Amino acid sequence: MSDVLDELQWRGLVAQTTDVEALRAALGAAPVTLYCGFDPTAPSLHIGNLVQILTVRRLQLAGHKPLALVGGATGLIGDPKMVGERTLNPPDVVADWVDRIRRQIEPLLDFDGPAAARMVNNLEWTAPMSAIDFLRDVGKHYRLGTMLAKDTVARRLNSEQGISFTEFSYQILQGMDYLELHRRYGASLQTGGNDQWGNLLSGVELIRKVEQASVHALTTPLITKADGTKFGKTETGTIWLDPELTSPYAFYQFWLNADDADVTGYLKIFTFRTRDEIGELERAVEERPAARAAQRALAYDVTALVHGAAAADKVVAASAALFGRGDLHDLDEPTTAAAVAELPTAAGSAGDLLADLFAATGVVTSKAAARRAIAEGGASVNNVKITDEAAALEAGDLLHGRWAVLRRGKRTLAVVDAGR
Repeated sequence: MSDVLDELQWRGLVAQTTDVEALRAALGAAPVTLYCGFDPTAPSLHIGNLVQILTVRRLQLAGHKPLALVGGATGLIGDPKMVGERTLNPPDVVADWVDRIRRQIEPLLDFDGPAAARMVNNLEWTAPMSAIDFLRDVGKHYRLGTMLAKDTVARRLNSEQGISFTEFSYQILQGMDYLELHRRYGASLQTGGNDQWGNLLSGVELIRKVEQASVHALTTPLITKADGTKFGKTETGTIWLDPELTSPYAFYQFWLNADDADVTGYLKIFTFRTRDEIGELERAVEERPAARAAQRALAYDVTALVHGAAAADKVVAASAALFGRGDLHDLDEPTTAAAVAELPTAAGSAGDLLADLFAATGVVTSKAAARRAIAEGGASVNNVKITDEAAALEAGDLLHGRWAVLRRGKRTLAVVDAGR
C-alpha cells in the first residue's frame, strides 16, 4: 500500500505533503481513510477536477478507503478566487448541482468491497450548527494572523475589491470538514489541488488542536500546458465532464489534439496505463510523431473512462468517418451533431449548387475555385467524390435530414446545415 506514494510521484501527482515519511509509513501500515472535496460552484465538474478523482482512485486501488465530499455547504459560499467575489448561488441551484456532481463522481470510484468509497455532504453537519456554536467550537481555534497570511486572502485584501467575511471564513469551514470526517470515519489524509494547500493545512492544524492527533495532507500540481496556455480551456470554453456541456466528441478531440510535449504527462495523470505501456507510447511520439499513437490512446482512454466505452467507440468512428475512413450515414444523430459542430458551417438546402456551397463554407476561396476542385476530382460530399461542376445538393445528401459534409482534398472540411 505504501508503494502508491511512489506511483503518485512517478505520475507527477505530488506537489506538497505534510511529513512525507510519516505519510509513507501510514500508507504502508494499514488502510488509510482519505477524503477529497468538490464544491458545486457549477453544474458540472471539469477535467481539472478529474485529476483529483483519479488520484483518489489510485489510492483506492492500493487498498485505501476514499470519502468523496460534495460540498452542499461550502458550495453555498465558494473558495475565494484570486480576483473578485464569487456569485452566491441560490440554495436550490446548489442542491441540484450537488446531485449532478455526485452522479459524475460515482462511476469513477468503487463503492463495494473492503476499500469501498463513501459519498458525503458537508451540509449534513454544517446546517444544524448555530452561529454561536460555530464561533465557540471551531472559530476559537483559528488565529487571524495565519488566516490573513494565506496567499489568496492577502492578494484580495490588497485589491480594490477586498474580500468579504463570507469568503474569508471558507478556510474555517473546510478545516471543520476534515475534523468532522476524522471524528466520524477516521479520515487521516486529505488530498486536493496545490491551490488548496492552505485550506488543507487548516484542517490538519484544527485536528491537532482539538483532537491532539496527527493527520496528513497531499496536493497535486496544477496542470499546465507546455506552451504556457491554461490547461482545460479551448476557444469554446471549459472542458466539462457533463456530456451536455461538452459533447463526448469534443471531449475526445481535446485530448486527441494534445501537444507532443504534453501527451506523456497526460497519459501518466489521466490514464491507468502501466509504466511500460506509457514508455512505449512515449517512444512512438519520438519516432513516429505523425501517427499520434499516444494522443489516440490518451483520447480513447479518458473518453471511455468519463463517458463509457460505447461513447468512446462512437466518437472514434465519427472522427474516422469525417476524414473518409468510414460511412457518415452510420453515425447516429447526436454523434453527427457533435462532430459537425467543430467544423466551419454555412446555411444551405437541397437544390443549392454545390460549387456555391463549397465557396460559402470557406472550403475554397471562390465559386470558380470550387468548380475547378470539382472538375479535378478533389471535392466530395459525405465522402462521395463529385465531378459535375453543375451538381446541386440533393435531399438524400442531408445526414439526418440536416447536414452535408463537404471536403476538399484530404483534410479541409466544412458542413452545410439545412437547419440554420
